[in-house]
Amino acid sequence: MALFSKVLVANRGEIAVRIFRTLRELGIGTVAVYSDVDRGRLHVAVADEAYRIGPGPAAESYLRGDVIVETALRAGAEAVHPGYGFLAENADFAAAVEAAGLTWIGPPPAAIALMGNKTVARSTMSAAGVPIVPGATDPVSTAAEIVELGAELGYPLIVKAAAGGGGKGMKLVEGPAEARRALEAARGEGLRYFADDRVYVERYLVDPRHVEVQVLADAHGNVLHLGERDCTIQRRHQKLIEETPSPAVDEELRRRIGAIAVDAARAAGYRSAGTIEGLLTADGEYFFMEMNTRIQVEHTVTELVTGLDLVREQVLIAAGEPLSLTQEDVVLRGHAIECRINAEDVGRGFLPAPGLVTAYREPGGPGVRVDSGVRAGDEISGLYDPMIAKLIVHDTDRERARRRMLRALDEFVIEGPPTLLGFHRALLREPCFAAGGTCHDVVESEELAQKAEELSKQTFSHLATSVAASPDGRLRERAIAVELGGRSYDVRLHVPEAPWAELARRRRSRSAGLGAGAGGAVASPMQGTVLKVEVAEGDEVAAGQVICVVEAMKMENEITAHRDGIVRELAVAPGQSVGNGQLICVLDGG
Repeated sequence: MALFSKVLVANRGEIAVRIFRTLRELGIGTVAVYSDVDRGRLHVAVADEAYRIGPGPAAESYLRGDVIVETALRAGAEAVHPGYGFLAENADFAAAVEAAGLTWIGPPPAAIALMGNKTVARSTMSAAGVPIVPGATDPVSTAAEIVELGAELGYPLIVKAAAGGGGKGMKLVEGPAEARRALEAARGEGLRYFADDRVYVERYLVDPRHVEVQVLADAHGNVLHLGERDCTIQRRHQKLIEETPSPAVDEELRRRIGAIAVDAARAAGYRSAGTIEGLLTADGEYFFMEMNTRIQVEHTVTELVTGLDLVREQVLIAAGEPLSLTQEDVVLRGHAIECRINAEDVGRGFLPAPGLVTAYREPGGPGVRVDSGVRAGDEISGLYDPMIAKLIVHDTDRERARRRMLRALDEFVIEGPPTLLGFHRALLREPCFAAGGTCHDVVESEELAQKAEELSKQTFSHLATSVAASPDGRLRERAIAVELGGRSYDVRLHVPEAPWAELARRRRSRSAGLGAGAGGAVASPMQGTVLKVEVAEGDEVAAGQVICVVEAMKMENEITAHRDGIVRELAVAPGQSVGNGQLICVLDGG
């Protein structure tokens, strides 16, 4: 079957750029889509054609499947590649693409629907002989059901959104008293992120490794696996570092979990690239957790150790071609590690940190790859995922790859918003990581955060910067010394103050005169949207109690009381946008 003449990529940022590169190598025309916020971004610039699909919020642009299908037809595209995130695992969107006469570069809609419902997927896998984590195979709807499962399985348990993924809709239950709150929180996230409030419950495995297996399946009955990836280093159930091979998997275990993954893909009637995600216990038990019916963020490490282009394989499979290799042809060479470079503030609990990228320079050299959709001068928007780039390295073994990653991290220059560069530099130096451990007690520790902060202040570049405010405090000036073609230049950037800052200043000034003093103010540590307010004016709260929940860059963040007190001057409501530093309330007395 002939390949396509033109493909629309229904995504943004680094994954869109990465897919465009493969399409160009295949001689296929590329079509980008963009929101108003993304008009000047790199993925728009590198595509052959680009079309506006709506304003900034994803619900009005990148999640508008009807607009994207119409755009693909208008552009004359023959196929749609969804990347990951947004509509990549939306069975209705995949079906709409096919109904419009376009080719969907991904799995069959039926397979997406099957694996998108976690309870149905668990039942299907169990029936196919695939081991699943002990727990419910049907949705639960009451706290009493969770308590009953706790008596049967023991604690801790974890409540998960049935249509969930990416760490969303997952809440830990340490005991019966936490069942109701966990149920409500997981159902709420499931409804907001996946338009489905059904949840199920599993036994929470303490300190397992998160080990997933990459599979490829064509339309001719061929299914194979490409080895495993270890994604154990996470925060808030979201991945930070991925590597392959896993330091905990030997050849015998690799064959066993590879066979489990192939069986799971066959049971789902799968086609295209996909990932079987599982949990590996310290004593070697391996349990199916879920299947991601798309290309993964971390597909890069598998590409480096196998020499395969997984996006190319997706395109060829979608065009009807059989797999070009067999299981015996798959050889893993060396070791690869990926670090996700997100705009997050580690010192403040990995809070999302949108902002202007004022300087950006990627590392290079042997065995170093950077997937990014960002350039200097780009704004990291609070509307989307906080990822700036993915840094991937490859070498002959794990220790050499670790050292290569440290060298590359030292060379990476990103100025403007806080990033995870310092965190990765700190974690990769930790003995637990060097030894191939899970590092569960280290990743979110204050000690590591402090080390990350110290390393973030160090610079390994020739960029020298200074920041000054204008007399009225409303305009910040950043001076950057750069070297181009052997000559030095001074570049001055004028960064205007955020529009909500004056409002926040006035409120902070007012709160300073209240009985609680300035120390009583509770401010939002991020820009985002208020999802829930858990207190009312006049309520008495204790230190650590949740005041409100703010969503920022696809993460939910609980804003808590820093001391005992009475809630005064409550200034937020559900659905309201807040800025970094904006007053939430004042805690009087205490």
